[in-house]
Amino acid sequence: MTMLQAITLILLCQLAGEITVQMLDLPFPGPVLGMLLLFVGLMVRGEIPDGLKQVSDFLLRHLALLFVPAGVGLMAHFGLVARDWMPILAALVVSTALALVVTMAILSALIRFRSRSDE
Repeated sequence: MTMLQAITLILLCQLAGEITVQMLDLPFPGPVLGMLLLFVGLMVRGEIPDGLKQVSDFLLRHLALLFVPAGVGLMAHFGLVARDWMPILAALVVSTALALVVTMAILSALIRFRSRSDE
């Protein structure tokens, strides 16, 4: 798989997720569903093609640049953020805590599963 094909695959998965979310009126972002579709496809395939690995490594190396538009958006709407800082802060704290709890629960379950399978 070439790098162009890999980028095309990533964008097609994102588009499929976006279309599915719009058609079914689902309450989460389309790119998240697209990422899940890509993950399932890779699980079925059983390996990551070299081109896709190269593209994903490149994107991860330059991940900080992807936060620039979000930062600009925050500055452009700073009045809204200043007005609603308390609900934003609460959402950040609760979602971070929830992510940590879920991660710990999954890790504990995987450790127990692995220790049982090793016996």
